[in-house]
Amino acid sequence: MVKCVHTVDENVSATLTFAVPATKVFAVLADPATHAAIDGTGWVQQAADLAPLTEVGQVFRMSMHHDDHPDKGYTTANKVRVFDPPRAIGWLTGYETDDGRLEFGGWLWRYDLRPLGPSQTEVTLTYDWSAVPPSIREYLRFPPFGPDHLTNSLHHLAEIAARTSHA
Repeated sequence: MVKCVHTVDENVSATLTFAVPATKVFAVLADPATHAAIDGTGWVQQAADLAPLTEVGQVFRMSMHHDDHPDKGYTTANKVRVFDPPRAIGWLTGYETDDGRLEFGGWLWRYDLRPLGPSQTEVTLTYDWSAVPPSIREYLRFPPFGPDHLTNSLHHLAEIAARTSHA
């Protein structure tokens, strides 16, 4: 059961308790190959980079699809900003320019894990758009997804983490 979904200033978060140890939940989050299955919108298609996330500054790419995007299919470049196993992981989402530079729009995805015992973890997923500049806000609405997205993502994550912890 979702503990809470709330919007504060320019971020929204949801919290869910999993019957899985924090180390197992963190391992799923650190594996980009699981992100499409975790995503509650269906926009994430697959990992373009399969290396596990291991440090702040690491960049990983995801193949995406969104009907409202000018290209429909596109690739995001994500830069790890928070890496504190097994307590927190987060990344900025952006893109790679034609000349190879990385640009980030100012929004951050963050998961905070709080162990509640050896086999239970409280997980909070936060989407923070407080650093998005006015130039991007002119053409994107924030948050760009419906209210069920975070809840759906947490439920997907719980299912995947439960399956991998029994494997």
